[in-house]
Amino acid sequence: MTAVRRKSNGKIPTKGGPKMIDLVPDAKQLSEIFSQAIAPTFFLGAIAGFVSLMASRLSAVMARLQTLNAITDDEHLRIHLKGDIERLRCRARFLNSGILASLRGGICATVLLAILFVSEFFGLKYAYGAGLLFVISTFLLGFALFRFAQEASISLSEADEYR
Repeated sequence: MTAVRRKSNGKIPTKGGPKMIDLVPDAKQLSEIFSQAIAPTFFLGAIAGFVSLMASRLSAVMARLQTLNAITDDEHLRIHLKGDIERLRCRARFLNSGILASLRGGICATVLLAILFVSEFFGLKYAYGAGLLFVISTFLLGFALFRFAQEASISLSEADEYR
């Protein structure tokens, strides 16, 4: 009976034929996969927190818009508050645009995670498109931050002090 010798990586050597891809990653390979996934994962967490912040602000803006739209023409003491509706609509547009940009950036970061995982899992030398996806994701988050800054710059008004 002859014993089959294994290489140090645990795989059985083959003579001249194509090497089979090992579909069960070992601990070292899993460690490398997870270490590469840390940065995009934290990036996704930041995007989720930012979307939550903007969504709560959008909810407050929409509630204020509904309150102002409910003012009738016979409420003479409050009718002047309706002049603030256009500013609130602008805030809502900025926030909505920022939320959508953040979500698109999150999708790019998710695809980036998938590409990194698949390329490391199958032992590919390059994660094709990873750099471009990270740049796009960062750009979209930067655009969302710009929209948030625009909304914040017009967010405080004297009309907000009244119901």
